[in-house]
Amino acid sequence: MQRPPSDQEFTLKETWPKIAGSGNSIGDKLTCTYDLVEQMQYLYVRVVKAKELPHKDVTGGCDPYVEVKLGNYKGITRHFEKKSNPEWDHVFAFSQDRLQASVVEIVVKDKDVVKDDFIGRILFELPEVPRRVPPDSPLAPQWYKLEDKKGDKLKHAEIMLAVWKGTQADECFAEAWHSDAAPVGREGISKIRGKVYLSPKLWYVRVNVIECQDLIPSDRNKPIEACVKVAVGGQSTRTRVSQAKTANPTWNEDIVFVIAEPFEEGIMLTVEDRGNKDEELGKCYLPLHSVNRRWDNKAVQSRWHNLEKHPMVDGEKKEVKFASRIHLRVCLDGGYHVLDESTNYSSDLRPTAKQIWKSSIGVLELGIISAKGLSPMKTREGRATTDAFCVAKYANKWVRTRTIIDNFSPNWNEQYTWEVYDPCTVITIGAFDNGNVHGGNKDSRIGKVRIRLSTLETERVYTHSYPLIALHPSGVKKMGEVQLAVRFSCTSYINMLHKYSQPILPKMHYVHPLSMSQTNNLRYHATQIVSTRLARAEPPLNKEVVEYMLDVGQHIWSVRRSKANFFRIVNVASGFVGLIKWFDSICHWKNPLTTLLIHVLFVILILSPDLILPTIFLYLFVLGIWRYRWKPRHPPHMDIKLSHADAVSYDELDEEFDTFPTSKGSNLVRMRYDRLRSIGGRIQTVAGDLATQGERFHSLLSWRDPRASALFVTFCLMAAIVLYVTPFQVVSLLGVFYVLRHPRFRTKLPSMPSNFFRRLPSGADRML
Repeated sequence: MQRPPSDQEFTLKETWPKIAGSGNSIGDKLTCTYDLVEQMQYLYVRVVKAKELPHKDVTGGCDPYVEVKLGNYKGITRHFEKKSNPEWDHVFAFSQDRLQASVVEIVVKDKDVVKDDFIGRILFELPEVPRRVPPDSPLAPQWYKLEDKKGDKLKHAEIMLAVWKGTQADECFAEAWHSDAAPVGREGISKIRGKVYLSPKLWYVRVNVIECQDLIPSDRNKPIEACVKVAVGGQSTRTRVSQAKTANPTWNEDIVFVIAEPFEEGIMLTVEDRGNKDEELGKCYLPLHSVNRRWDNKAVQSRWHNLEKHPMVDGEKKEVKFASRIHLRVCLDGGYHVLDESTNYSSDLRPTAKQIWKSSIGVLELGIISAKGLSPMKTREGRATTDAFCVAKYANKWVRTRTIIDNFSPNWNEQYTWEVYDPCTVITIGAFDNGNVHGGNKDSRIGKVRIRLSTLETERVYTHSYPLIALHPSGVKKMGEVQLAVRFSCTSYINMLHKYSQPILPKMHYVHPLSMSQTNNLRYHATQIVSTRLARAEPPLNKEVVEYMLDVGQHIWSVRRSKANFFRIVNVASGFVGLIKWFDSICHWKNPLTTLLIHVLFVILILSPDLILPTIFLYLFVLGIWRYRWKPRHPPHMDIKLSHADAVSYDELDEEFDTFPTSKGSNLVRMRYDRLRSIGGRIQTVAGDLATQGERFHSLLSWRDPRASALFVTFCLMAAIVLYVTPFQVVSLLGVFYVLRHPRFRTKLPSMPSNFFRRLPSGADRML
């Protein structure tokens, strides 16, 4: 049996890193470019070029390369064939935490088949190396005479170098070779570097297929069952078959696709005859760069397009002089936000068209400091290891930290910035194991964190250690912790407050809404486009990383998620249930003093009805101020109890991680199907009960039960007469006193209105 997880293991922990932004830094804040991460000291060596290198080969040539050595660490540039004046322009970065020597040695060698020949070297004492602090300009490289092994200067050979001490704020940091990446060959350095990616700009393209004219089928004696197949890239769909079975069919049907800039493909329309084995009646190709763009609901001008048809005659295509036509209305809808994330935790809500963007309201800064206690993700040379990197996604900007090789507690200390246009958005940070370092091609997920910006106070730096929680077929597991520093700075507080009164999505989503099935289908294609484009970058952001960050596949059925959502509903309804129980205790005089006070309150409100609404709002105000003392001090994080991950069974997890379609055996599938039928039966019963109550309400005046309807109509007449002659306040007071009557005047039997309502007919007795 799995050990039940402890609450403390998955809690959020506040940390106090030595960063300038939180005031915990022991260094000079003015010299710190990145104030949300800890300063990491590096020794930088920039090898620019060399000249007049002597020939060492028997053939009289020179194949030079440079070796930079500092203690046990050694970095090597690429070598050149037969070149005495090579240019490398390569930067090496050695972490000061791992310095094991007081001298850095730069050696120029001649690559040979048997043994590389020594050309010359130069030494630098570390205490003499200058320090550079951005925003100072880069240190200018200088020419140095190479020395032989005895320390004597060579006559001609020189090398251009720059050596300095700096931090990760240096401009050369991202492209430099790092000493912690020493196990990776020079060819693999590009796969572990940190990068910033931009998602492609996504558009909705709307194709309104109106009608066709003069279609020519091969068999003119048969009615034409025409439909139009529309394809864009890997997406395709068909219109319905036209009701008019003639040569001039009509549809007037909208079809929407997702496309990305730059537009690489156009729209292909094919008119088919479904009644004649999908015979092609004509084709039409529309390049996307010629399509009109709009960002409002204004009508787009429709156009007629010729349908091309090239029938085969004796194995050759024959041109047709007469062309059928198709009537279309095509546009690029820039007024929508193309959804590639769930709307519940979307990071961007702006429309595609920049012309209707609002101004930004603030800046989000994220410091990815470190991780600790990461779980082993793979084995290399017989031992467990992890090559960790982080990915953060907000709006259309993705950032990827550098990969720290073979370290369960990596330190990244990288800081990134985003513009914020809406406070009710979410930033997602994921941790992964790099599978491309040693010839692999798939990255493994470690865990992720979501932070909603609206839960953050402005200008405050949040420094916390977030648990990385992952759900495996064996159960929920903590994969480690990631330490983050987050700050949300507001540039316009009025604009930010104004955002709370605006619609979440752009106006077009409400003026011309898409259906739920359309939205889900388009979101799937949008995620596929984004993952494909980012996988073509260098280093690639693999498809499994993008899909994990975008939560692809979360709509698949899961017993665990269904239970979690059910208990969320129960938790929301518990407040109303508690209110009903409290009022029931008042009605049954369990606390006589409270019941008397409620009597007095109701009498005052009935006699002065203009005080009802002010009293309600005053109560809510006082309640809100009272609860301010217990407001959350930390941002929210993944909750295993809310996710129902701490009480899930192995069979439910096995079903959740099953492929779609299933790959399990027939017996197991039959058992799960029966379980699903059982759950569906209970839902069906609840839905039937709700329908029954609604039908009973409708039957009051339907005369389905003539006696019940007659009684109800008579009661309504008598009630109208009484209420006409009796003041409303008197009726209200009598109603309150009746509801709050003492228990000695009550009975355990149901009330007369309840008995009457339950006797009304419903549609349940007419169900098969």
